[in-house]
Amino acid sequence: MTNAVIECILSRRATKYYDPAATLSDDQIRELVRIGTSAPTSFHMQNWRFIAVRTREAKARLSPLAWNQPPITDAAVTFIVCGQLADSSVIPERLAPLVEAGIMPETMVPEWEIPARDLYMNYPQRQRDEAVRTGAIGATAIIYAARSLGMGSTPMIGFDAEAVAREFGLAENEVPVLLLSIGTERPGNWPQKPRRPVADVLDFV
Repeated sequence: MTNAVIECILSRRATKYYDPAATLSDDQIRELVRIGTSAPTSFHMQNWRFIAVRTREAKARLSPLAWNQPPITDAAVTFIVCGQLADSSVIPERLAPLVEAGIMPETMVPEWEIPARDLYMNYPQRQRDEAVRTGAIGATAIIYAARSLGMGSTPMIGFDAEAVAREFGLAENEVPVLLLSIGTERPGNWPQKPRRPVADVLDFV
């Protein structure tokens, strides 16, 4: 059997054609990001940031840095999804709302911070890997949230990461993981493309 969530996942497609006249309000964009940031992160670091490129001027700045891909100019918004290098020092601050809400005892905070420090502090590659994982998982949540609201999405990795970081003022600890366009689809988009058989990608052990 299927349900609304599964149907949303199975019907999602990479959108090529958007209605350039359709827009999203700032509140709608905020809601997409709110939903996206409900996705999991390592040690609850929430090490992500989303830059909503939605004005004509901002789209014109981004488009040439991303091979002039049409979704950037045609979709209502394109998010620059930024993952932040894993930094264990933020954990007490990020866990404070859990403590205040009575979800986590304060004595447990060091039990999260100390192993996170051991895992990431002296390992730059792990810090970057976690930034990419975090950004990708958050973007995925936004993709399915958009689909559930009747909107299309296009995740894109075709862009000059260094140029995007310079043009849009990313911090030194931020990695531009991907671009994610969201907006109203127009006719002509393909359905979801067939996937490899489960038997080809699944092993039981």
